[in-house]
Amino acid sequence: MSDIINVAWRKYLLQLQLHPLKTKAITAGVLAGCSDAVAQKISGIKKLQLKRLLLIMLYGFAYGGPFGHFLHKLMDIIFKGKKDNKTVVKKVLLEQLTSSPWNNFFFMMYYGLVVEGRPWGLVKNKVRKDYPSIQLTAWKFWPIVGWVNYQYMPLQFRVIFHSFVASCWAIFLNLKARSVTNKKA
Repeated sequence: MSDIINVAWRKYLLQLQLHPLKTKAITAGVLAGCSDAVAQKISGIKKLQLKRLLLIMLYGFAYGGPFGHFLHKLMDIIFKGKKDNKTVVKKVLLEQLTSSPWNNFFFMMYYGLVVEGRPWGLVKNKVRKDYPSIQLTAWKFWPIVGWVNYQYMPLQFRVIFHSFVASCWAIFLNLKARSVTNKKA
């Protein structure tokens, strides 16, 4: 079994080297789909909602992976590849003050409008009501992830690491979004 895993890992690394954006996008999509399947099961959905799962995978594939790919390349350009503690703190702060609020806002909008097909007014009110607490929770969790990512992960693995952790975060966001819409349904 370990030989199969080693071969698969080597092939994955080769794809990551040859086609970094595509590989990161596919990885983010698969992880987003896995997180949604888990969120659906935890929230008590008996039969897997395939349309919802595919729309969440589309989010990871079309947005999550590419956004992370270019964000980490940009961070490396801005900070010229520095990895000292002071630079890592600056990267984490910059990420938390820019991409973190945007990503949470964008996910909430996408989830409400696209995944659930809710009207603009309902989604806008829900975001207005829930966004502050979600972002405050994010600021308690993501800086630690960012620190580990910038301090210990090589550039080519940052999006993969972030996507893996984001799949756990997406379970939280899914359940938060679901719990509010279930109360109104």
